[in-house]
This record gives sequence, structure tokens and C-alpha cells, in this order.
Amino acid sequence: MADLATQNPAPPTPESPAGRVVEMLRVPAITLHVFCETPEITAAMQIAVADRRMSRTHATVLPGGVAAALDLYHRTTTPELVLFESHAGATELFMQLDALANVCGANTKVMVIGHANDIELYRGLLARGLSEYIVAPVDPMSIIASISRLYQQAGVAKLGRSLAFVGARGGVGSSTVAHNVAASMARIYSSDVILADLDLPFGSAGLGFNLDRHEGIAQALQDASRLDDGLFERLLSRCGDHLSVLAAPASLDTCNDLAEGAFERVLDIARSNVPFVALDIPHVWTPWAKKTLLTADEIVITAVPDLIGLRNAKNLIAVLQQARPNDAPPKLVLNRAGVPKRSEIKPGQFAKALNVEPIACIAFEPSTFSAAANNGRMIVDVAPRSAATRHFAHIAEKISGRANGRDKQAGRFAFKRLWGR
Repeated sequence: MADLATQNPAPPTPESPAGRVVEMLRVPAITLHVFCETPEITAAMQIAVADRRMSRTHATVLPGGVAAALDLYHRTTTPELVLFESHAGATELFMQLDALANVCGANTKVMVIGHANDIELYRGLLARGLSEYIVAPVDPMSIIASISRLYQQAGVAKLGRSLAFVGARGGVGSSTVAHNVAASMARIYSSDVILADLDLPFGSAGLGFNLDRHEGIAQALQDASRLDDGLFERLLSRCGDHLSVLAAPASLDTCNDLAEGAFERVLDIARSNVPFVALDIPHVWTPWAKKTLLTADEIVITAVPDLIGLRNAKNLIAVLQQARPNDAPPKLVLNRAGVPKRSEIKPGQFAKALNVEPIACIAFEPSTFSAAANNGRMIVDVAPRSAATRHFAHIAEKISGRANGRDKQAGRFAFKRLWGR
């Protein structure tokens, strides 16, 4: 009997704590019903549906296998996707699918987690219209990857990579890191990047890039219900060939009490148009800030090497790792290291306490950073050969999913374009 795993090998696992990265779509806003037979598959499904990649999916995990599905769908309509576990052999499984087909809507997709590893069974199931057959045992990330591929094949638009930058406390230079990494990424990879300044009252992107208009992100939030590609483009400020900024108003005229999903629509449009969206998140702990961090593809925490930075970074990393068990830990950047006459924690000790190695340790260079900030320019512009410039390029490499500038064509996919080339 042919082995399904040999004939139809599983795809690489998505990003994991081990550090491997492959492209994966987030699962779109669908309704999913899952019918399990074993505790193992039930547990795997519960972890999968809680993952950030399925945050837009309305999922229900139920016991009872295909029998429970048939009973339910005799009384109600079927969702966009039905996934059920089955121990049945070929003949019985074909009968289960035929029975399910009689109650399923025309647009419902069906996936099966089976316990028979047989290529002939797999081919027979696909011939009957089954969307996917997965051989148990199966881990949560493999389940997500299978659903993701199913909708990728169905033509769902690819979303760009969201990169969240946050400080372990205020004033540590997280915005400076975000701005310079976004600019470096646009130059190194010649890929379109949007920098979104989410600090509405105190955002610094407008000053950092010497922009004339600062109302972009506030206007986008205000018009979220009618926001489309055309309006979104008008709110962006171009900063070179490949970088655009969605600036914050930096005004105290309005108090912004934002809902948890306030930025969801804006960021969805941004990610549907460009490969990279850098998010400059202020040092606040609100529902919207927490959600934005938890749903980002990569998180960069910037800290200064002192006790407060250590405590806050440790708390942030612990919360994020607990909420994102299927993702690599946040990336750590130590900033303003080596300030004269300041008591510091050595980088090695800092890293050991957190069990996270910093991807960059940026030295205290007041003249370089002041020259850039006071003139609305990036470090790469005022000091292209500086150590800081090299650090920003290295951070860009680490979070982009691309090895280096020579790989800038790798992994390209079709995006909608906000501007011509």
C-alpha cells in the first residue's frame, strides 16, 4: 500500500520557535466547524484556532466526528469550511463524504483528518471533491498551514509582513529604531514598505522624516468604514522610491480612546498593498496596543540596558510568548549602550536574564543621532558608514524573512499597487 506521506510530502512547518520561516497566509474571515473524535485532535484544534493566524476565523470545535456534523447540518446551514476527524477506512469514509455532500451548501469546503495513510485513499477522496486530507497525528501549525494553503489556492490575496516595534519603556529609542529599520529595509530590498506611526498624540514619524502632513493615521481611523486603496494612498507621505509613511498628528486636541480593533481595517489595507508594514507602537498597555502586538508577524522590543528595561522587557516577553506559543520569541534590541558614567547591565547578563539574545546592541552615539533627528533625516543619510547603520540593516535582515540584499527577489508575490513604477 502506497504511503501518503511519501507520495504527497507535508510542506515545511511555518515559523516556529526553532526559527524556521516559510511564507504562510493568515486564514481569512471564514466560519469553520471542526468535529473531533479523539482528545489529541481536539487539543490540537483548540490551539490552532487560538493562533494569531486564525484571528479572523470564527471557529467552533465540537466532539462527535462526522455523525455530529450530519446531525447539525440537518438542522442548520453549513459554514464555509467543515473539518472532521475520521478513523474510517476507504469504503466507510467515502460513504461519510457522500452523506455530508447531501447536506452541505455548494460553497462549503470539506477537510478530513484521517488515520489511514494511503495514497490511493487520498486520490479517491480528492476525486470526490474533498478539499484536503491530513494524516493524523497532526500538530496545530500543520493544521493552520493546510487551511492557509487551501485559501491560497482559492486565490485569496497575500498579505504583507507586519513588523511591530515597541519600547520596554518610554524614551528608549524604539521609534528611532522603527524609522531607521523601515528605511533600511526599503533601500536594501527595493521593496515597498509602509511605516505606520500609531502614537496619535505624540508620534514622531512626521518630524523624523521631515514631513509637511501629519494627519494620515488619524484620518484613516476616522474614515475606516469607507477606507479603500484610493483613500489610503492619499493619506500616505512618500519618502523615497519604496518607503511611505502613515504619520500621526502629534496633537493633543483630541483624546483618543481607541477600541481593541481600531487599527484592524487600516493595517489590513496596508498589508494587502506592500510586502512590509512597520508599526511604531507607543509604550502603552491598552487593548488595541496589546492586540496589535499579538497579531504582528514579528515583534521588536527595544530596551536600554538598565534594571527597569530588564524588568519591563522580561514582562513583555513572558506575556507575548504565552499568548503566541507557535511563534518565535520577540526580537530584542539594546539601545544606547555605553553611556558614560551610567550604571548599566552588561549585554550578556541582560540576555541571560531574559533567555533572549539581542539581535543588535546599538552604542550611545549622541552626535550621530542628534544630527539625524534635528534635520529630519535617517542615520543612513547622515552616517552611512556608522555602526548604527549596520545595526539597522542587520535588524532589517533578521525580521524581513530574507537572508540579505542579494535575495531581494526571493519570495516575491503579487500585491495590489498603490502607485505606479
